[in-house]
Amino acid sequence: MALDFLPGNRLQLLENGAEFFPALLQAIDEAREEVRLETYIFECDEIGEAVLAALVRAVARGVRTRLLVDGFGSRDFVLQRMHGVAAAGVEVEVYRPLRGPWFIPRRHRLRRLHRKLVCCDGRVAFVGGINILSDFTRLPGRRTRQPRWDYAVRIEGPLVRSVQQAMRRLWRLVYWTNVKRRPPPEPRLTAAPRIDPAGPHRAALVLRDNWRHRHDIEHAYLQMLARAREEVWIACAYFFPGQRFRRALAACTARGVRVRLVLQGLSDHPILSQATRALYPWLLRHGIELWEYHATEMHAKVAVFDDRYATVGSSNIDPFSLFMAREANVWVDDPGFSTDLRARIERHVAQGAVRLDEEGFARLPRWRKALSWVVLGWVRLIIGWAGYTRDMEG
Repeated sequence: MALDFLPGNRLQLLENGAEFFPALLQAIDEAREEVRLETYIFECDEIGEAVLAALVRAVARGVRTRLLVDGFGSRDFVLQRMHGVAAAGVEVEVYRPLRGPWFIPRRHRLRRLHRKLVCCDGRVAFVGGINILSDFTRLPGRRTRQPRWDYAVRIEGPLVRSVQQAMRRLWRLVYWTNVKRRPPPEPRLTAAPRIDPAGPHRAALVLRDNWRHRHDIEHAYLQMLARAREEVWIACAYFFPGQRFRRALAACTARGVRVRLVLQGLSDHPILSQATRALYPWLLRHGIELWEYHATEMHAKVAVFDDRYATVGSSNIDPFSLFMAREANVWVDDPGFSTDLRARIERHVAQGAVRLDEEGFARLPRWRKALSWVVLGWVRLIIGWAGYTRDMEG
């Protein structure tokens, strides 16, 4: 799969909710015809309430407003607020709503809507990894002193149309599945989506689903790893790649590329972090630099290749993102954007990350190493039960 970069876009890199949510609320408040929002988590905290208020204000102005949430990630919103929001005029649909107790294992329950997309009037879009919840909310129901580390991108230009079309397609699919009838036709916007150049950036929207785009995000990473000649930075919250991805990383270091991975030190899913640590000896033996970020919770899913190519999105590098969930990443071919992202990653690493080496890993207590391997086996068992073992082996 070749990345289809569209020229003429204006991209703004947004770090954390402090930069993302003001831009999001402004875009919703300025919308005149249509607002679309997709998210995995919609939390009923102060940020969620602010976004809901903006959506209701949009409805009051006559703006068609559609909200699509995941049935698992936003289960509290579905139970507590969805019906009230729908009564206020916001059209709400739930991707794979939970039926019965959520803890009962079902294979299809691992296929979640994990992407985070927004489109307003077909003229402004957002793509990234930031859910609708406060940087200081640490689920379930806890608070942190330091903001979560994450990114999103604000987009103007031709790429917005790709975002809009992707959101419209999924809305129709979910509506058909939930309501059991064809959705009404999409109204034509008075102001056509902007397709003329808005800025200097070349960018592409890459999706992952369970039909036409099963491996597109993974293939984009593999393509960029094969192109890299000097340096690769990957900052990823959940990192558990298959053999094909690991071989691509090793091939980079074998030809002299400096590969640096920034991974979670503090995790909201410690089981997955333990499984990742079982891969550390292999990664270190192949010359890959490992950093664990401990300053706060890291939720970023970003990468930079040779200070030219970069990606920001919702997809982790693990089987749940690469082989099961619906994801969306924006890929950018622009030295200025990529250099900015790399500088931000380096700043966070300098302020809150610890570098790991083989000697340090060898000094860990035996019980910690054993725990990592036990958890690794458990995660592989879940992946095999879900039917994705072949994808992991690559």
